Amino acid sequence: MDYFEKINQLPIKENPIILGIESSCDETAAALVQGGRVILAQEIISSSVEQAKYGGVVPEIASRAHTDAVSDAVNGALKKAGLKFSDIDAIAVTYGAGLLGALLVGLSYAKALAFSLSVPLIGVSHIRGHMAAAYLADTELKPPFIGLLASGGHTAVTVVEDYQKLKLLGGTLDDAVGEAFDKVARVLGLSYPGGPNVENLAKQGQNNIALPKMLKGLGGYNFSYSGLKTAVINYKHQRDQKGEDFNKADLACSFQSAALDILVDKAIEAATEYSVHTIAVGGGVAANGYLREQITKKCANRSIKVVLPPKPLCTDNAAMIAAEGYIKYVNREFSDLTLNAKAQVSLV
Repeated sequence: MDYFEKINQLPIKENPIILGIESSCDETAAALVQGGRVILAQEIISSSVEQAKYGGVVPEIASRAHTDAVSDAVNGALKKAGLKFSDIDAIAVTYGAGLLGALLVGLSYAKALAFSLSVPLIGVSHIRGHMAAAYLADTELKPPFIGLLASGGHTAVTVVEDYQKLKLLGGTLDDAVGEAFDKVARVLGLSYPGGPNVENLAKQGQNNIALPKMLKGLGGYNFSYSGLKTAVINYKHQRDQKGEDFNKADLACSFQSAALDILVDKAIEAATEYSVHTIAVGGGVAANGYLREQITKKCANRSIKVVLPPKPLCTDNAAMIAAEGYIKYVNREFSDLTLNAKAQVSLV
C-alpha cells in the first residue's frame, strides 16, 4: 500500500492538530493549530533584514535562507507548544503562489515529514490562507461573509459563500495594492519593506494632494493601481524637474488615502449588495493602520461586523496555512507526493 492509499484510510479526527508550513517569500514559518481555530504555537524566521540590503526580495537568497531555517522553525513551534512530531495529525504547506525556489523548500520538507509520519499532506494556496486568517481572529466566524484580500500580490473582493466556495466579485486589473505601496516607497526613497515605511511617513503628512480616482465612472469591484502609482511618480518628477520642493509626507498620505479608501468602499458596497453583515480582511496590507481605522469606522456606521486579524496574522505566517489546511482536512482534500510548487494559483 502506497502513501496516498494509506492516508486516505485514516479516520478524520474531530479536533486535529495541524502543522502549517509557509515559505512563499522571505518568511520561513511553522505553526501548530488545533481544530482550525486555536493557535497552539508559531515560529517565524525572517530573512527580511538581509533582503533589505538589496532593496527587495532576492529569490536565491530567500531560498537559501528557507533551507537553513525550515527545520528550526518547525522544531521551534513544537517546543513552544510542548508537542512531539507524533502529535501531528496532518501537515498543511503552501504550494503557491510565491517564489518557486522558496516554495520548493517548504514543500519538500513537508512531503518528507508527512511521509515519515504517515499523516496527510495538504497543499494550500497562499491566497486562500490569507483569507483563512479570519477564522483564527474570530473563532465563531462562519460563512457567508465578504472577503477583502489586500496583499503584495493580490487585491480582490469575494463573497465567501461557504468554507470551500469563494465567489470572486472583482480584483486588480494590474498592480496589487501592496505592490503599488512598494513601488511608491522606492519613488519616495524609502527602504524595503515599502508598505510599513509609506504608512509611517504618511502619519506625518496630510491628504492634500489631488490624485486620480481609479476606474473613474465605472462600477463593479475591480481595481487598478497602475495609474495611481504613475500619478505619484509624475508628481515627484515634475517638481524635481522644476527644482520645486514638495512634502514627501503629504504625498505618502495622499497616496495611502487614494489607495485604501477605495478598498473599504467597495467591500462595504459588496456587503450591502449581497446582504451580508460581516467583512473579513486578509493579506499584508490588512496590517495597515489607516485601512484598519477606516474600515472599522465605516462598518460601525453601517452596523457591519468587521473581522481584522491581528497584524502578525496579516503578514505571511503558517497559522493561516494550517487554518485553511483544516478546511481541506475535514473534506479529505489530501495531496499526494507528486504535489508541485506553482508561482501562480487562482484565487477561486
